[in-house]
Amino acid sequence: MSVSYLVRRVLGMLPLLLGVSLILFGVLHLAPGGPLDVYADNPSVTAEALAQMKRAFGLDKPLPIQYVSWVSAFFQGEWGYSIRTAQPVVTEVLSRVPATLMLGGTAFVLALLVAIPLGVLSAARRYSAVDYFITLLSFLGISMPVFWLALMLQLVFAVQWRLLPSAGMQNIGDGSPLDLLRHLLLPAFILAFASVAGWSRYMRASMVEVLGQDYVRTARAKGVSERKVTYGHAFRNALIPVVTVVALDLASILSGAVITETIFAWPGLGRLFIDSMNGRDYPVLMALLMVGSFALVVSNLLADLAYAAIDPRIRYD
Repeated sequence: MSVSYLVRRVLGMLPLLLGVSLILFGVLHLAPGGPLDVYADNPSVTAEALAQMKRAFGLDKPLPIQYVSWVSAFFQGEWGYSIRTAQPVVTEVLSRVPATLMLGGTAFVLALLVAIPLGVLSAARRYSAVDYFITLLSFLGISMPVFWLALMLQLVFAVQWRLLPSAGMQNIGDGSPLDLLRHLLLPAFILAFASVAGWSRYMRASMVEVLGQDYVRTARAKGVSERKVTYGHAFRNALIPVVTVVALDLASILSGAVITETIFAWPGLGRLFIDSMNGRDYPVLMALLMVGSFALVVSNLLADLAYAAIDPRIRYD
């Protein structure tokens, strides 16, 4: 991959993110109500105090001027202040990033280690009992609501059996790695479970298609072992379509697992998003949405890099 191609891709991100920010800003501010509505019915908040708050957050200006002010400051690293906590938005977001990276990274690696082998095994033994069993598990994982499965696992492992904690990142006064691992197991499994179900199906479909190609039949006709045909000839080519799905899911996992973090009270970006949405904290919401958009754009670039690494025939000039 040439340097000029990478430079063009990076420069192309800027107008894309700018357009995304315009749409997100408009949708948030055109929704019914506003970020200060929570104070409107509070008898202790006077009209003068409410007007001062509007001026402080720039909400008294026309919407186009608000957007220009926000976007110029945002791309300079000035993300404003949280309406709920009055803390800098950058501080609020960055303080939640390590927890989300820990949870999302663990779930992502776990999902890859399970989904890819299951997909390959299912394709190599298609229409067998193993294939049907993996297919059944995949369909269950795709159709089962994440929140329901999370609540059921909490009920079994945390409430009834008392093997694992039900929520949080660590017990008060205990910051040991073992305690962190116990808190991480359930949410990481839940977050990985849905990805395993989908990725294994994509991997199976891609492997079945590649195993039916002429060069695979030629390799078999030459007496090449089935193991070498599967892993030496078909596996890398079958990975290319799967990389796209995995890259897009990586962005959603690392930008904040909203449902999982909320149910397990995991102090990451997903839970911050829910808290900010309930409190109509527009500065924090815009920052989180832009972080998610940036992660999605970067994941597409990483997918291109992965294509070139998997298939040497692919070149970007």
